[in-house]
Amino acid sequence: MHIDPMNHAAAFLADPPQSPAVTAVYQADVASDGYVNNLTRAWCWRPDVLASFQAVRADLLADSGLSPREVAVMVAATAAARRDAYCALAWGSRLAELSDEATAARVLQGVDGGLSDREAALAGWSRQVVQDPNATTQADVDRLRDAGLNDQEIFEATTWIAFRLAFSTVNDALGARPDPQLAEKAPRLVREAVTYGRAV
Repeated sequence: MHIDPMNHAAAFLADPPQSPAVTAVYQADVASDGYVNNLTRAWCWRPDVLASFQAVRADLLADSGLSPREVAVMVAATAAARRDAYCALAWGSRLAELSDEATAARVLQGVDGGLSDREAALAGWSRQVVQDPNATTQADVDRLRDAGLNDQEIFEATTWIAFRLAFSTVNDALGARPDPQLAEKAPRLVREAVTYGRAV
């Protein structure tokens, strides 16, 4: 993982003013991660929007047939195609927990070795949606069906990828750098695979 010693700013925006809502989000970060994430500071200019966005993402997956590992594959592939270091480190680490670090590193490098047919199809679809959604074809969707995905799961996967793209776009555009703690906790092969995006 590349580190830029010349710029230590966590993001382009200042920290939002303190309020009960901001404090609650910060405390939730500390409880789950041990620190306040850089991206949280940016999103807490509208903690209500952050909460709503988190809720709609949870709603999407609540009744989905997509497995946690398939979800992690999609986010890792999406982050890599988007060249988003923050989500690549976070979800690459999650995918390593659900598979192994070599598999996670390969997905972050755009390689599908070690994935099931469904997972490989979802990884390919994720990259396609990121790179050129207008270029998708009926044959591309049929390949997802051939891998065992039904139409509801295809909708859910596509919407999940779009939600993750929106989240990454906000973080990246506002200069939210991956947290040093996140990089330190990531498996070595995951860290080494993330050679793109904003530096820690």
